[in-house]
Amino acid sequence: MTAVSDPTANATAPDLLDLPPLTAAHFARIEDKVAALMHTRCDVVAMQGEALLPLEACIRSAVRPGSTALNIITGPYGETFGGWLRSCGAEVVTVTAPFTGAVDPRQVAEALREHPEIDFVSLVHAEAATGNTNSVAALGRVVREHGALLMLDAVASVGAEPLLTDEWGVDLCVIGGQKAMAGPAGVSAVSVSARAWERIAANEQAPRRSYLSLLDWKERWIDGGRTALPHAPAQLEMLALEQAADRLQAEGLDAVITRHRAAAAATRAGVRALGGLAPYVVRDEDAAPAATTLRAPEGVDAREIVTAALAVDAAVPVQAAAGALAKEMIRVNHYGRAADRAVVLASLAALAGGLRALGASVDAEGAAQAAAAAWDAVAAH
Repeated sequence: MTAVSDPTANATAPDLLDLPPLTAAHFARIEDKVAALMHTRCDVVAMQGEALLPLEACIRSAVRPGSTALNIITGPYGETFGGWLRSCGAEVVTVTAPFTGAVDPRQVAEALREHPEIDFVSLVHAEAATGNTNSVAALGRVVREHGALLMLDAVASVGAEPLLTDEWGVDLCVIGGQKAMAGPAGVSAVSVSARAWERIAANEQAPRRSYLSLLDWKERWIDGGRTALPHAPAQLEMLALEQAADRLQAEGLDAVITRHRAAAAATRAGVRALGGLAPYVVRDEDAAPAATTLRAPEGVDAREIVTAALAVDAAVPVQAAAGALAKEMIRVNHYGRAADRAVVLASLAALAGGLRALGASVDAEGAAQAAAAAWDAVAAH
């Protein structure tokens, strides 16, 4: 496999100890850089943990007992949200789309018409685990017309595809740095609209004096003008998040998004030409730019294919799906620095070698040619 270019590879490793303190002003500047990536003017809070922390904090802060929430499921994270919503005492209405595609906004509109009491909607923008992405622009219009709050998990989409938080009417938007941003997993961020703050402040069950409390951040950090940090920050993670945001800015967000789109298009085109495998997400427009999922041939365990592929090239970002999908789904992660032409071609070559080792007939050369052509087509536009 051709290594991804790393401009710091020959540099002396930085000293990660005895760093000067991270000031409130610096912390605030990092939040502002993240807000720019999210295209939001709303308050943004950087939270000291993986993105599940602000996702749970959003639900527990904004959902009160006796309320009704609409949970849109297009993958495993949507399923997780349903459990949190019920534990908050909410009645949960569920709209589920096949993992082979995206949710239809008409389904959501119908659910909202049937349940006018819905006041909270949870949605995952892109599911790296299932390889699909949803049209937040269309879904956001439907939710705004209804008047509910919209919470969006944009962990796998930020940096890989457009994220227009304010334009789409997203009230609570959560991102993480570990996928397309190629940054740290131990820090995340959430944007909170004025409407969301009002809802949270009115919820007597919203966490307070808690690691899950958004209100604590508002009262102790935002309302004071972000001049005094409420606790010692996770310094290394925050600095890494800043570096990731700066690197995206230097490359250009549009260029980063194009690179991810090209990686997805090349992977899908290459797999179709390869034979033996098929894209799990049927329509190209429903496919997430951060990761491509593949369906294993009938009667063949996807985990065996992954093992055989990794025996060819252990460095490629290929893995079996988790849980119930493990036997049928393969996942190619082309996010962050792996959204790279050489990485995509290496992944296809490894899959070809793995399938061949299992006795399948494949067209490795055709796959490479198709992938290269698809990459060039996206890059040209």
